[in-house]
Amino acid sequence: MKRLLALLLILSANLTHAALPIQTWTLPNGARVLYVEHRGIPVIDLSIEFDAGSRRDPLRKSGLAALTNGLLASGVAASATEAALNEAQLSDAFADTAAQRHMGVSADRAGIALRALSSQPESDAAIRLTARLLAQPAFPEALLMREKTRTIAALKEAETKPNVIASKAFMRAIYGHHPYANSPTAESLDAITRTDLITFHRTHYVASRAVVSIVGDVSRERAGQIAKQLTGHLPPGNGEALPALPEVPPMPAAEQRIAHPASQAHILLGAPAAVRGDPDFFALTVGNYVLGGGGFVSRLMHEVREKRGLSYSVGSSFSPMKQAGPFTIGLQTKKEQANEALKVTRDVLTSFLKDGPTDDEIKAAKDNLIGGFSLRIDNNRKILSNVALIGFYGLPLDYLDTWTVNIAKVSADDIRAAFGRKIAAEQLATVIVGAPE
Repeated sequence: MKRLLALLLILSANLTHAALPIQTWTLPNGARVLYVEHRGIPVIDLSIEFDAGSRRDPLRKSGLAALTNGLLASGVAASATEAALNEAQLSDAFADTAAQRHMGVSADRAGIALRALSSQPESDAAIRLTARLLAQPAFPEALLMREKTRTIAALKEAETKPNVIASKAFMRAIYGHHPYANSPTAESLDAITRTDLITFHRTHYVASRAVVSIVGDVSRERAGQIAKQLTGHLPPGNGEALPALPEVPPMPAAEQRIAHPASQAHILLGAPAAVRGDPDFFALTVGNYVLGGGGFVSRLMHEVREKRGLSYSVGSSFSPMKQAGPFTIGLQTKKEQANEALKVTRDVLTSFLKDGPTDDEIKAAKDNLIGGFSLRIDNNRKILSNVALIGFYGLPLDYLDTWTVNIAKVSADDIRAAFGRKIAAEQLATVIVGAPE
Protein backbone atom coordinates (compact mmCIF):
# COMPACT_ATOMS: atom_id res chain seq x y z
CA MET A 1 0.00 0.00 0.00
CA LYS A 2 2.83 2.41 0.88
CA ARG A 3 4.58 1.66 -2.42
CA LEU A 4 1.34 2.32 -4.32
CA LEU A 5 0.83 5.63 -2.50
CA ALA A 6 4.42 6.66 -3.24
CA LEU A 7 3.95 5.83 -6.93
CA LEU A 8 0.75 7.87 -7.09
CA LEU A 9 2.51 10.84 -5.49
CA ILE A 10 5.35 10.61 -8.01
CA LEU A 11 2.91 10.43 -10.93
CA SER A 12 0.97 13.39 -9.55
CA ALA A 13 4.14 15.43 -9.14
CA ASN A 14 5.26 14.59 -12.67
CA LEU A 15 1.88 15.61 -14.07
CA THR A 16 2.11 18.96 -12.29
CA HIS A 17 5.26 19.89 -14.18
CA ALA A 18 4.71 17.93 -17.38
CA ALA A 19 3.55 19.79 -20.43
CA LEU A 20 0.06 19.09 -21.69
CA PRO A 21 0.64 19.76 -25.37
CA ILE A 22 -2.63 20.83 -26.95
CA GLN A 23 -2.89 20.29 -30.68
CA THR A 24 -5.47 22.37 -32.50
CA TRP A 25 -6.82 22.66 -36.01
CA THR A 26 -9.90 23.89 -37.84
CA LEU A 27 -12.11 21.60 -39.91
CA PRO A 28 -13.30 22.64 -43.38
CA ASN A 29 -16.75 23.33 -41.89
CA GLY A 30 -15.22 25.89 -39.49
CA ALA A 31 -15.32 23.81 -36.29
CA ARG A 32 -12.28 24.26 -34.04
CA VAL A 33 -10.71 21.10 -32.59
CA LEU A 34 -8.45 20.84 -29.53
CA TYR A 35 -6.77 17.52 -28.77
CA VAL A 36 -4.63 16.15 -25.96
CA GLU A 37 -3.27 12.61 -26.09
CA HIS A 38 -3.44 11.10 -22.60
CA ARG A 39 -2.99 7.33 -22.53
CA GLY A 40 -3.35 6.71 -18.81
CA ILE A 41 -6.67 4.86 -19.04
CA PRO A 42 -8.57 3.32 -22.00
CA VAL A 43 -11.11 6.14 -22.14
CA ILE A 44 -11.92 9.05 -24.44
CA ASP A 45 -13.36 12.21 -22.90
CA LEU A 46 -14.74 14.77 -25.30
CA SER A 47 -16.99 17.78 -25.42
CA ILE A 48 -18.58 19.92 -28.11
CA GLU A 49 -19.67 23.42 -27.13
CA PHE A 50 -21.37 26.41 -28.71
CA ASP A 51 -22.06 30.06 -27.95
CA ALA A 52 -25.54 28.98 -26.89
CA GLY A 53 -25.71 29.88 -23.20
CA SER A 54 -28.48 31.74 -21.43
CA ARG A 55 -27.13 35.13 -22.52
CA ARG A 56 -28.49 34.20 -25.96
CA ASP A 57 -32.06 33.76 -24.67
CA PRO A 58 -34.51 35.91 -26.66
CA LEU A 59 -36.34 38.72 -24.92
CA ARG A 60 -39.19 37.43 -22.73
CA LYS A 61 -38.17 33.81 -23.36
CA SER A 62 -35.55 33.29 -20.66
CA GLY A 63 -34.90 29.58 -20.23
CA LEU A 64 -34.88 28.75 -23.94
CA ALA A 65 -31.15 27.94 -24.02
CA ALA A 66 -31.48 25.55 -21.09
CA LEU A 67 -34.60 23.85 -22.47
CA THR A 68 -33.00 23.43 -25.90
CA ASN A 69 -29.88 21.85 -24.43
CA GLY A 70 -31.79 19.60 -22.04
CA LEU A 71 -34.20 18.36 -24.69
CA LEU A 72 -31.46 17.37 -27.15
CA ALA A 73 -31.57 13.99 -25.42
CA SER A 74 -35.37 13.67 -25.68
CA GLY A 75 -35.16 11.77 -28.95
CA VAL A 76 -33.68 11.95 -32.45
CA ALA A 77 -35.46 12.17 -35.76
CA ALA A 78 -35.12 9.56 -38.50
CA SER A 79 -32.54 10.00 -41.22
CA ALA A 80 -32.18 8.45 -44.66
CA THR A 81 -30.23 5.53 -43.16
CA GLU A 82 -31.28 5.36 -39.49
CA ALA A 83 -34.60 5.05 -37.69
CA ALA A 84 -35.88 7.57 -35.18
CA LEU A 85 -35.14 6.97 -31.50
CA ASN A 86 -37.36 8.13 -28.65
CA GLU A 87 -36.02 9.26 -25.28
CA ALA A 88 -35.98 5.76 -23.73
CA GLN A 89 -34.43 4.15 -26.80
CA LEU A 90 -31.74 6.82 -26.95
CA SER A 91 -30.93 6.32 -23.27
CA ASP A 92 -30.76 2.53 -23.69
CA ALA A 93 -28.52 2.88 -26.73
CA PHE A 94 -26.04 4.98 -24.76
CA ALA A 95 -26.16 2.50 -21.88
CA ASP A 96 -25.35 -0.35 -24.29
CA THR A 97 -22.08 1.39 -25.19
CA ALA A 98 -21.15 1.93 -21.50
CA ALA A 99 -20.80 5.62 -22.32
CA GLN A 100 -21.66 8.52 -20.04
CA ARG A 101 -23.02 11.78 -21.39
CA HIS A 102 -23.62 15.12 -19.70
CA MET A 103 -25.63 18.02 -21.08
CA GLY A 104 -24.57 21.42 -19.82
CA VAL A 105 -25.50 25.08 -20.18
CA SER A 106 -24.10 28.21 -18.51
CA ALA A 107 -24.49 31.92 -19.14
CA ASP A 108 -21.95 31.79 -21.99
CA ARG A 109 -21.88 28.31 -23.46
CA ALA A 110 -23.84 25.11 -23.94
CA GLY A 111 -23.07 21.66 -25.26
CA ILE A 112 -22.52 18.05 -24.38
CA ALA A 113 -19.66 16.08 -22.81
CA LEU A 114 -19.12 12.39 -23.45
CA ARG A 115 -16.98 9.73 -21.80
CA ALA A 116 -16.58 6.53 -23.82
CA LEU A 117 -14.33 3.50 -23.81
CA SER A 118 -11.53 3.98 -26.30
CA SER A 119 -12.06 0.56 -27.90
CA GLN A 120 -13.35 1.15 -31.42
CA PRO A 121 -16.74 -0.63 -31.37
CA GLU A 122 -17.91 1.07 -28.15
CA SER A 123 -16.55 4.53 -28.94
CA ASP A 124 -17.88 4.42 -32.52
CA ALA A 125 -21.40 3.68 -31.32
CA ALA A 126 -21.35 6.33 -28.59
CA ILE A 127 -19.97 9.02 -30.91
CA ARG A 128 -22.48 8.16 -33.64
CA LEU A 129 -25.32 8.56 -31.12
CA THR A 130 -23.90 11.87 -29.89
CA ALA A 131 -23.62 13.17 -33.45
CA ARG A 132 -27.26 12.28 -34.10
CA LEU A 133 -28.38 13.83 -30.82
CA LEU A 134 -26.64 17.10 -31.75
CA ALA A 135 -27.76 17.28 -35.38
CA GLN A 136 -31.18 15.61 -35.40
CA PRO A 137 -33.02 16.44 -32.18
CA ALA A 138 -36.71 15.61 -32.41
CA PHE A 139 -37.88 18.01 -29.68
CA PRO A 140 -41.16 16.11 -29.09
CA GLU A 141 -44.01 18.44 -28.14
CA ALA A 142 -45.14 16.21 -25.27
CA LEU A 143 -41.69 16.16 -23.69
CA LEU A 144 -41.34 19.91 -24.07
CA MET A 145 -44.59 20.34 -22.14
CA ARG A 146 -43.34 17.89 -19.50
CA GLU A 147 -40.07 19.77 -19.05
CA LYS A 148 -41.79 23.15 -18.92
CA THR A 149 -44.14 21.89 -16.22
CA ARG A 150 -41.30 20.33 -14.23
CA THR A 151 -39.07 23.39 -14.57
CA ILE A 152 -41.81 25.83 -13.58
CA ALA A 153 -42.63 23.74 -10.48
CA ALA A 154 -38.96 23.61 -9.48
CA LEU A 155 -38.63 27.34 -10.14
CA LYS A 156 -41.56 28.22 -7.89
CA GLU A 157 -40.12 26.11 -5.09
CA ALA A 158 -36.63 27.60 -5.50
CA GLU A 159 -37.95 31.15 -5.42
CA THR A 160 -39.01 30.68 -1.80
CA LYS A 161 -35.40 30.08 -0.74
CA PRO A 162 -33.40 33.07 0.51
CA ASN A 163 -30.19 32.09 -1.28
CA VAL A 164 -31.99 31.91 -4.64
CA ILE A 165 -33.78 35.22 -4.03
CA ALA A 166 -30.45 36.83 -3.10
CA SER A 167 -28.61 35.45 -6.13
CA LYS A 168 -31.21 36.64 -8.64
CA ALA A 169 -31.54 40.07 -7.01
CA PHE A 170 -27.74 40.40 -6.97
CA MET A 171 -27.38 39.64 -10.68
CA ARG A 172 -30.10 42.17 -11.50
CA ALA A 173 -28.39 44.73 -9.27
CA ILE A 174 -25.00 44.43 -10.98
CA TYR A 175 -26.12 43.78 -14.57
CA GLY A 176 -29.36 45.76 -14.92
CA HIS A 177 -30.93 44.88 -18.29
CA HIS A 178 -27.89 43.01 -19.62
CA PRO A 179 -28.64 39.36 -20.57
CA TYR A 180 -26.41 38.12 -17.72
CA ALA A 181 -29.13 39.34 -15.34
CA ASN A 182 -31.90 37.33 -17.00
CA SER A 183 -33.35 34.28 -15.30
CA PRO A 184 -36.32 32.12 -16.24
CA THR A 185 -39.78 32.89 -14.91
CA ALA A 186 -42.99 30.90 -15.12
CA GLU A 187 -44.18 33.36 -17.76
CA SER A 188 -41.02 33.20 -19.89
CA LEU A 189 -40.97 29.40 -19.80
CA ASP A 190 -44.67 29.15 -20.62
CA ALA A 191 -44.10 31.32 -23.71
CA ILE A 192 -41.51 28.95 -25.23
CA THR A 193 -42.72 26.80 -28.11
CA ARG A 194 -41.29 23.86 -30.01
CA THR A 195 -40.65 26.24 -32.92
CA ASP A 196 -38.49 28.35 -30.59
CA LEU A 197 -36.36 25.30 -29.77
CA ILE A 198 -35.93 24.40 -33.44
CA THR A 199 -34.98 27.96 -34.34
CA PHE A 200 -32.54 28.33 -31.42
CA HIS A 201 -30.90 25.01 -32.29
CA ARG A 202 -30.59 25.88 -35.99
CA THR A 203 -29.12 29.29 -35.13
CA HIS A 204 -26.65 28.36 -32.39
CA TYR A 205 -25.73 24.67 -32.72
CA VAL A 206 -23.83 25.14 -35.97
CA ALA A 207 -20.61 23.59 -37.22
CA SER A 208 -18.79 26.85 -37.97
CA ARG A 209 -18.96 27.93 -34.30
CA ALA A 210 -18.45 24.53 -32.67
CA VAL A 211 -15.52 23.93 -30.30
CA VAL A 212 -14.62 20.23 -30.06
CA SER A 213 -12.26 19.14 -27.27
CA ILE A 214 -10.88 15.59 -27.17
CA VAL A 215 -8.70 14.13 -24.41
CA GLY A 216 -7.57 10.58 -23.77
CA ASP A 217 -6.54 7.27 -25.24
CA VAL A 218 -6.90 8.24 -28.87
CA SER A 219 -4.56 9.08 -31.75
CA ARG A 220 -4.45 12.39 -33.59
CA GLU A 221 -5.87 10.74 -36.70
CA ARG A 222 -8.76 9.19 -34.78
CA ALA A 223 -9.45 12.49 -32.99
CA GLY A 224 -9.81 14.17 -36.36
CA GLN A 225 -12.29 11.52 -37.49
CA ILE A 226 -14.31 11.96 -34.28
CA ALA A 227 -14.47 15.73 -34.70
CA LYS A 228 -15.67 15.38 -38.30
CA GLN A 229 -18.30 12.85 -37.25
CA LEU A 230 -19.59 15.06 -34.43
CA THR A 231 -19.92 18.16 -36.59
CA GLY A 232 -20.52 16.70 -40.05
CA HIS A 233 -24.31 16.89 -39.98
CA LEU A 234 -24.76 20.09 -37.99
CA PRO A 235 -26.23 23.16 -39.69
CA PRO A 236 -23.24 24.83 -41.40
CA GLY A 237 -23.76 28.32 -40.00
CA ASN A 238 -22.05 29.80 -43.09
CA GLY A 239 -19.31 31.29 -40.90
CA GLU A 240 -21.55 34.16 -39.84
CA ALA A 241 -20.95 35.69 -36.41
CA LEU A 242 -23.77 35.92 -33.92
CA PRO A 243 -25.14 39.40 -33.19
CA ALA A 244 -23.02 41.31 -30.69
CA LEU A 245 -24.52 41.55 -27.24
CA PRO A 246 -24.72 44.88 -25.40
CA GLU A 247 -21.81 45.95 -23.26
CA VAL A 248 -22.13 45.38 -19.52
CA PRO A 249 -23.50 48.72 -18.30
CA PRO A 250 -22.03 50.64 -15.36
CA MET A 251 -24.53 50.29 -12.54
CA PRO A 252 -24.86 52.75 -9.66
CA ALA A 253 -23.97 51.47 -6.20
CA ALA A 254 -27.10 50.43 -4.33
CA GLU A 255 -28.15 48.48 -1.27
CA GLN A 256 -31.26 46.34 -1.47
CA ARG A 257 -32.91 44.79 1.59
CA ILE A 258 -35.48 42.06 0.98
CA ALA A 259 -37.68 40.76 3.79
CA HIS A 260 -37.70 37.00 4.40
CA PRO A 261 -38.79 34.85 7.37
CA ALA A 262 -35.54 32.80 7.41
CA SER A 263 -33.50 33.01 10.60
CA GLN A 264 -30.33 33.81 8.65
CA ALA A 265 -29.64 36.88 6.56
CA HIS A 266 -28.04 36.15 3.19
CA ILE A 267 -25.65 38.87 2.07
CA LEU A 268 -24.05 39.37 -1.36
CA LEU A 269 -22.00 42.31 -2.54
CA GLY A 270 -19.96 42.86 -5.66
CA ALA A 271 -19.82 44.16 -9.22
CA PRO A 272 -18.93 43.08 -12.78
CA ALA A 273 -15.16 42.74 -12.89
CA ALA A 274 -13.22 40.49 -15.28
CA VAL A 275 -13.52 38.87 -18.68
CA ARG A 276 -12.01 35.47 -19.39
CA GLY A 277 -8.45 36.01 -20.60
CA ASP A 278 -8.08 39.30 -18.70
CA PRO A 279 -4.40 40.23 -18.23
CA ASP A 280 -5.15 40.84 -14.54
CA PHE A 281 -6.41 37.27 -14.00
CA PHE A 282 -3.38 35.87 -12.18
CA ALA A 283 -2.97 38.93 -9.94
CA LEU A 284 -6.68 38.76 -9.11
CA THR A 285 -6.39 35.03 -8.39
CA VAL A 286 -3.53 35.46 -5.91
CA GLY A 287 -5.09 38.55 -4.33
CA ASN A 288 -8.50 36.95 -3.99
CA TYR A 289 -6.96 33.94 -2.23
CA VAL A 290 -5.74 36.35 0.43
CA LEU A 291 -8.96 38.34 0.58
CA GLY A 292 -11.61 35.63 0.68
CA GLY A 293 -10.80 32.70 -1.59
CA GLY A 294 -8.38 30.91 0.72
CA GLY A 295 -10.88 29.50 3.19
CA PHE A 296 -9.75 29.67 6.81
CA VAL A 297 -6.54 31.55 5.95
CA SER A 298 -8.33 34.41 4.18
CA ARG A 299 -8.76 37.86 5.72
CA LEU A 300 -12.53 37.80 5.47
CA MET A 301 -12.76 34.49 7.28
CA HIS A 302 -10.35 35.67 9.97
CA GLU A 303 -12.12 38.98 10.62
CA VAL A 304 -15.76 37.97 10.18
CA ARG A 305 -15.75 34.45 11.61
CA GLU A 306 -12.65 33.82 13.70
CA LYS A 307 -12.41 37.15 15.50
CA ARG A 308 -16.10 38.04 15.79
CA GLY A 309 -18.13 34.88 15.21
CA LEU A 310 -20.47 36.70 12.84
CA SER A 311 -20.71 34.00 10.19
CA TYR A 312 -19.98 30.33 9.78
CA SER A 313 -18.56 30.95 6.32
CA VAL A 314 -17.62 33.98 4.23
CA GLY A 315 -15.71 34.18 0.98
CA SER A 316 -15.02 36.06 -2.21
CA SER A 317 -14.58 35.05 -5.84
CA PHE A 318 -14.00 36.28 -9.37
CA SER A 319 -15.97 34.53 -12.12
CA PRO A 320 -14.54 35.68 -15.48
CA MET A 321 -16.90 35.23 -18.42
CA LYS A 322 -17.18 36.20 -22.09
CA GLN A 323 -18.13 39.65 -20.88
CA ALA A 324 -17.28 41.10 -17.48
CA GLY A 325 -18.12 38.38 -14.95
CA PRO A 326 -18.96 39.10 -11.33
CA PHE A 327 -16.73 39.73 -8.35
CA THR A 328 -18.74 38.47 -5.39
CA ILE A 329 -18.45 38.45 -1.62
CA GLY A 330 -21.00 36.25 0.10
CA LEU A 331 -21.91 35.30 3.66
CA GLN A 332 -24.77 34.29 5.92
CA THR A 333 -25.32 35.54 9.43
CA LYS A 334 -28.00 35.85 12.10
CA LYS A 335 -30.51 38.56 11.23
CA GLU A 336 -29.66 40.66 14.26
CA GLN A 337 -25.96 40.58 13.27
CA ALA A 338 -26.45 41.43 9.60
CA ASN A 339 -25.55 45.11 9.85
CA GLU A 340 -22.43 44.44 11.89
CA ALA A 341 -21.30 41.60 9.63
CA LEU A 342 -21.81 43.75 6.54
CA LYS A 343 -19.82 46.62 8.05
CA VAL A 344 -16.90 44.36 8.97
CA THR A 345 -16.94 42.84 5.49
CA ARG A 346 -16.84 46.25 3.85
CA ASP A 347 -14.07 47.41 6.17
CA VAL A 348 -11.94 44.36 5.31
CA LEU A 349 -12.41 44.96 1.58
CA THR A 350 -11.66 48.68 1.88
CA SER A 351 -8.48 47.97 3.83
CA PHE A 352 -7.40 45.36 1.31
CA LEU A 353 -7.98 47.71 -1.62
CA LYS A 354 -6.00 50.44 0.13
CA ASP A 355 -3.02 48.51 1.42
CA GLY A 356 -3.01 45.23 -0.49
CA PRO A 357 -1.70 41.92 0.87
CA THR A 358 1.43 41.45 2.93
CA ASP A 359 4.47 39.58 1.64
CA ASP A 360 3.70 36.67 3.96
CA GLU A 361 0.12 36.48 2.70
CA ILE A 362 1.29 36.49 -0.91
CA LYS A 363 3.80 33.72 -0.25
CA ALA A 364 1.18 31.56 1.48
CA ALA A 365 -1.27 32.13 -1.38
CA LYS A 366 1.28 31.25 -4.05
CA ASP A 367 2.46 28.16 -2.18
CA ASN A 368 -1.10 26.88 -1.95
CA LEU A 369 -2.12 27.72 -5.52
CA ILE A 370 1.06 26.33 -7.08
CA GLY A 371 1.17 23.30 -4.79
CA GLY A 372 -2.45 22.49 -5.53
CA PHE A 373 -2.24 22.96 -9.28
CA SER A 374 -1.85 19.23 -9.94
CA LEU A 375 -5.36 18.71 -8.55
CA ARG A 376 -6.70 20.84 -11.40
CA ILE A 377 -5.45 18.38 -14.04
CA ASP A 378 -5.20 15.06 -12.21
CA ASN A 379 -7.68 13.17 -14.38
CA ASN A 380 -9.06 13.15 -17.91
CA ARG A 381 -12.25 14.99 -17.07
CA LYS A 382 -10.43 17.87 -15.40
CA ILE A 383 -8.02 18.12 -18.32
CA LEU A 384 -10.99 18.14 -20.70
CA SER A 385 -12.69 20.88 -18.68
CA ASN A 386 -9.57 23.04 -18.92
CA VAL A 387 -9.01 22.33 -22.60
CA ALA A 388 -12.64 23.17 -23.41
CA LEU A 389 -12.24 26.42 -21.46
CA ILE A 390 -9.14 27.29 -23.48
CA GLY A 391 -10.92 26.51 -26.73
CA PHE A 392 -14.16 28.35 -26.08
CA TYR A 393 -12.59 31.51 -24.67
CA GLY A 394 -9.61 31.59 -27.00
CA LEU A 395 -6.98 31.35 -24.25
CA PRO A 396 -3.33 30.63 -25.15
CA LEU A 397 -2.60 26.98 -25.87
CA ASP A 398 0.16 27.01 -23.23
CA TYR A 399 -2.27 28.35 -20.60
CA LEU A 400 -1.93 25.24 -18.41
CA ASP A 401 1.82 24.89 -18.95
CA THR A 402 2.45 28.46 -17.81
CA TRP A 403 -0.22 28.69 -15.10
CA THR A 404 2.12 28.15 -12.13
CA VAL A 405 4.79 30.40 -13.69
CA ASN A 406 2.27 33.21 -14.04
CA ILE A 407 1.10 32.76 -10.45
CA ALA A 408 4.71 32.83 -9.22
CA LYS A 409 5.39 36.12 -11.02
CA VAL A 410 2.60 38.05 -9.27
CA SER A 411 3.82 40.83 -6.97
CA ALA A 412 2.13 42.96 -4.32
CA ASP A 413 2.12 45.89 -6.74
CA ASP A 414 0.45 43.72 -9.39
CA ILE A 415 -2.33 42.79 -6.96
CA ARG A 416 -2.96 46.35 -5.79
CA ALA A 417 -3.05 47.61 -9.37
CA ALA A 418 -5.33 44.81 -10.60
CA PHE A 419 -7.82 45.22 -7.76
CA GLY A 420 -7.70 48.98 -8.24
CA ARG A 421 -8.67 48.57 -11.88
CA LYS A 422 -11.48 46.12 -11.20
CA ILE A 423 -13.00 46.95 -7.79
CA ALA A 424 -14.14 50.20 -6.19
CA ALA A 425 -15.53 49.63 -2.70
CA GLU A 426 -17.93 52.56 -2.97
CA GLN A 427 -19.41 51.26 -6.25
CA LEU A 428 -20.48 47.79 -5.18
CA ALA A 429 -24.07 46.57 -5.21
CA THR A 430 -25.28 44.98 -1.97
CA VAL A 431 -28.21 42.61 -1.48
CA ILE A 432 -29.40 41.44 1.96
CA VAL A 433 -32.22 38.91 2.07
CA GLY A 434 -33.72 38.52 5.54
CA ALA A 435 -31.97 41.51 7.07
CA PRO A 436 -33.42 43.94 9.60
CA GLU A 437 -34.69 47.16 8.07
